[in-house]
Amino acid sequence: MKLGRLNHIGIAVPDIDAAIAHYRDVLGATDITEPFDLPEQGVRVCFVNTPTQSGPNSELHGTQLELLAPLDENSPVHGFMQKNPAGGQHHLCFEVEDIAEARTYFESLGKRILGPTRIGAHGTPIFFLHPKDMLGQLTEIMETPKEDAHWSN
Repeated sequence: MKLGRLNHIGIAVPDIDAAIAHYRDVLGATDITEPFDLPEQGVRVCFVNTPTQSGPNSELHGTQLELLAPLDENSPVHGFMQKNPAGGQHHLCFEVEDIAEARTYFESLGKRILGPTRIGAHGTPIFFLHPKDMLGQLTEIMETPKEDAHWSN
């Protein structure tokens, strides 16, 4: 298994509209996707795209911030918000070329996978690794989006 790029940092927020205003008005973000619901994951999501930079050999995409708010009390993010009412960093998401291969790899290491592989906010397969097995950080593993899909919803 080969780790790909950091795709996004998940940030849980109590109010997605207020969070969008904060990133726009305080930090100057200009590329923010429209929020959308992911009922199967119990969250409302949008992405704040950090700027693309030119490198010596190519353009380098900035990293996305995934803002997520719980849809209801059944959301996995609801429990996080109970412990962190102001919100905060929820997870890191790394890309892999083959999600099935990555899952088998992590299972072979005895890492706990939280739930089945499912389709995430980018429309690609994902799974989460338990924070206690990942240096205290909830970690999302995501199959690399096709056709630069990670810059859209």
